[in-house]
Amino acid sequence: MSLRETISAKIVTVLSAVQTPQILLVTREPFEADKLAITQFPAVLVHLDLEERETISMGAVGVGRRAGTLIYQLSGYVRGTDLDTKRTELLTGIENALEKDRYLGLQASGVIDSQVTRIEVVRRLAPLAEFSLTLQVKYNYLRGAK
Repeated sequence: MSLRETISAKIVTVLSAVQTPQILLVTREPFEADKLAITQFPAVLVHLDLEERETISMGAVGVGRRAGTLIYQLSGYVRGTDLDTKRTELLTGIENALEKDRYLGLQASGVIDSQVTRIEVVRRLAPLAEFSLTLQVKYNYLRGAK
């Protein structure tokens, strides 16, 4: 499994473990929030949006250390009443879970940092509320390693 896939899966695992509030649906598969069952909220969609890479050292031909930054968009959805409070509680739960270990438990695999860099509230009509959270994950790896 690639490091990119390992990181994506780990984010889903970390968010699935959030208990306050308990996130009932965490997925990387796109869905239409207005078609989810009430019992599937709060819900989070994890989407890899962009990857940036750079060479940080050169070695023998085809070998060298590379650095990368994965930029994820996490879309969060809540449903019901008191939507602003529910949205804030979900944001806080996600941020707290991601801040517990900024290496995502993958420091030995090359993850050097992760952090929430942006939160945007998406305007929706009740009974749904939505936000978009940007998560950056920085990592490095040895190119050409077997």
